Order: sequence, then structure tokens, then C-alpha cells
Amino acid sequence: MTRLFERCRKVGDTTLQLPAFGMGTAHLGELYSTVEESVAQEAFEAAWQSGVRYYDTAPWYGRGLAEHRVGGFLRTRARRDFQITTKVGRTLHRPAKPATFDRTPWAGGLNFDVNFDYSYDGIMRSYEQALQRLALDTVDALVIHDLDSLFHGEQALAEHTQALSDSGMKALEELKSSGDIQAVGMGINRKEQLMDLAQKVDLDFVLVAMPYTLIDQEALHTGMKACLDRNISVIVGAPFASGILATGSAGAAHYAYESASNDIIDKVRGIERICAAHGISLQAAALQFPLAHPAVSSIIPGVANAREMNANISSMDVSIPAQFWSDLKAEALLDADAPVPPVDEQS
Repeated sequence: MTRLFERCRKVGDTTLQLPAFGMGTAHLGELYSTVEESVAQEAFEAAWQSGVRYYDTAPWYGRGLAEHRVGGFLRTRARRDFQITTKVGRTLHRPAKPATFDRTPWAGGLNFDVNFDYSYDGIMRSYEQALQRLALDTVDALVIHDLDSLFHGEQALAEHTQALSDSGMKALEELKSSGDIQAVGMGINRKEQLMDLAQKVDLDFVLVAMPYTLIDQEALHTGMKACLDRNISVIVGAPFASGILATGSAGAAHYAYESASNDIIDKVRGIERICAAHGISLQAAALQFPLAHPAVSSIIPGVANAREMNANISSMDVSIPAQFWSDLKAEALLDADAPVPPVDEQS
């Protein structure tokens, strides 16, 4: 029987089908701490040996480091045996003063400065640079990355959005029509953007960070419904909500890439209590929950080592009883209308 994480789902109205479970690589770009090269390669090997065949990365992750690492591993595999997505909107450049260059927010990464460019030329250059770092001649899809007020001031955001509209989308449409890529997506960090910008651009999928997790389903009747209505697939990039659903309330408690508020910690404690009552791990619930939504094609949790990858794989194989989800809803810890995984999909 095909395991849940190996089942493929169609992306929008495209020829692309992605496994329900993939591997995110932001942590291997050294997001919170440095990662030894051998440890990174062990994580990739653990993923491959477990059957993971979908990998997502970006130029921004470690300022090029994550793409180098995932490409270094995948270039030794047959191209037909895996799928990979990366992102556009940033190009990388040698910094003016390498000796004093600040790599923030990355704990490690590489010494490359970034330039945002969502124009035709910027998209094409970002794509070509990514191929070189990956040591691959194709990727399966490209994602418009961080066109968001979290990264741009009001004026810059308006200018970048206009550049994408005026010419950047033309570059992506050309790459898709020529067969260089199979699908076009957009990275979404905030639920407001999921409802607004994502619905104004011709997309096949969105890659969401925080808008739909076991903690927060506020976008269920707005952005997620709009995606479903428009046949825009959703890839959930941060099913652990950037950390707290992996570490638990007693861990580092990162939420939305910052320290979690007391309200979030309290909610996670409530979920943990229901998990304990059913003998279910928080991690298993967090990973399996988003895949029940009919718009969601894949989840791509990030890992920093083989142990975390193996734990994620094990969590995907756990059978979760229907009563667990009912209990979460009864205590208002989960939206009453949120789709939940059928029990027979857990094997």
C-alpha cells in the first residue's frame, strides 16, 4: 500500500504532480544555527532512503547555501527520479565589503548580498543563477518569493508588484509555455496576502508559510476557499508554524519566525493535552492536519539533520483516530469547519 506521504497530488491545472510530503531546506541554509556539511548531507540521505522525492529550496536560504547543498546531493541522482522547486525575485551578488558583510538573519550561510528584482530580466537572472547553484538544468516549478510588506516598504512593494505585473509574469509564462518549468507559484507569508495578491496573479499554486496550520485556520473561509474556488493548489511550507509545533510549548517556542506569544503557547499547551489523552504526538497531528484540506497538494517541513527527517517520516505513518480531531474542535482548539484526515488515509 502506498504510504500517505508518497501519494502524489495534481498541482492546479498543470501536468505537475507532487508527493504529499517533501523536504524544505531553509534550516539547511542555517536559519537558526550553523549546520555541518556532513550533517546536511546525512539529512538528504535519510530523506532519500525513506522515499522522499520532492525538495524545495530558494536563493534566499542561507544566501545560496541551501541551493548548493540540495543541488550537490541531487545532481548525483537521475533527474527523472525527483522533483524540485526553487524561488525567484532575488539575485545574489558579491558584497561590496566581504570582510565586514553581515549575513543576518542567517546564523551562517554564504557571503552574498541580495537584490530584489521581480522584472522580466530579474526573474530570468534569478532562475539562471539558481540552476547554476543547483548544478541542474531544470526545475519543476518556480515560486515568486517574498513579494510582501514583511520585506519591503510601501513604495518598494508597489514598485516590485508593478514590475511583476508589467514584465516578470511574462518571464514565468515563457518558461512554462516552453516546458522549462511545469508550474508557477507564489510564496505567501500572511493570510491577508493569500486573499489579496495571490488572487490577482495567474498562479498554479501558492506556497504558504503561516496562514494554515494546526494553530491557525483563520484563512479557511477566505484565502484557502478562494484558492479552492480558483483551482490554485496550496503547498504548506511551515506545518510546524516555524518551530513551536515541532518543539512543543516547552521548547524554543518559535512562532511565525519569532518568539511565540503567551496566547500561542497556551493554545499549543491545549493541543498537547488532547494529544497526550490520545497518545498522539504533536508533530504527527501538525504534519497530517493540513493535508486534509482539498486545496493542499503537499507539505514541506524543514529539517536540520537526519534525526528530524526520520521523526517526520515516522509522524506521517501514525494513525490518528477521528475522535482526536473531534476533541480539538469541541474545545475550540481547531476550527469547527476545518477538514480533518480520514482515518483510512493514515496507512
